[in-house]
Amino acid sequence: MKIISYFCKMCEFPTNVGVFLRKEYLHMGKVIAIANQKGGVGKTTTAINLAASLAVLEKNVLIIDADPQANTTSGLNFSPENEEKRTLYELMIGERSVEDVLIQTEIARLQMIPSNINLVGAEIEMLGTDERESILKKALAPVRDNYDYIIIDCSPSLGLITVNCLTAADSVMIPVQPEFFALEGLGKLLQTIRLVQGGVNPSLTIEGFVVTMYDGRTKVHNQVVEELKDHFTDMVFNTIIQRNIRLSEAPSHGKPIILYDVICNGTTNYLNLAKEVLERNGDTVKK
Repeated sequence: MKIISYFCKMCEFPTNVGVFLRKEYLHMGKVIAIANQKGGVGKTTTAINLAASLAVLEKNVLIIDADPQANTTSGLNFSPENEEKRTLYELMIGERSVEDVLIQTEIARLQMIPSNINLVGAEIEMLGTDERESILKKALAPVRDNYDYIIIDCSPSLGLITVNCLTAADSVMIPVQPEFFALEGLGKLLQTIRLVQGGVNPSLTIEGFVVTMYDGRTKVHNQVVEELKDHFTDMVFNTIIQRNIRLSEAPSHGKPIILYDVICNGTTNYLNLAKEVLERNGDTVKK
């Protein structure tokens, strides 16, 4: 039995994936959540470098760190321990407006809403709030049309913060590491997306699956990529993110790969992914 079909069957995920297909999106402020319930699959790396690449391609981009681990925040050279109290936590509990928590990154067209460990406590504080699943969507509304794309780095856990991210999103991009164990959570994630579609966000679609940490010399990697494309067809991005040591080094320097090593494969891969996202959304790639 094929690997992808096996996991989808285990999770009672339908083989008819038409309900998830992305819709062409032409107006400003498209919100893309980067999500996978399995950690260590390149989710944060993809969020940082896709956002940076879109900004380099002259799109106005906001990246939101919705993970209490705050790896996106530190990966863009900001300390999660800052004492200014200008993070997603303060936004979610209503202590600050969205304009107050925006931070400018090193890339001119890229802004960020940072995170820190306090975000864990936000879920408890939000429990008694009306329409608590829509807090982030409402908070972003005043600035949404200031950006061409808003990228959300979701937490691997499926809590109230992640539900808020999926409610605020127009689509979900799913990084997939081509390994057996990395596929185990895929069917469950798709089930979660289906539940969100059936409730708080009926218009949510899948932007696509992006293969990360790929090593073409590995038989199982090639097998998984082939099966992903067979099962999910054009929902799989043509761009594949190759395993690259420079991609692993960049976060420790607080830089996206395009600022850390402009000529490495990682930079090329993420620029190509950004261009493919633009093309899939009927957007123009400036020369």
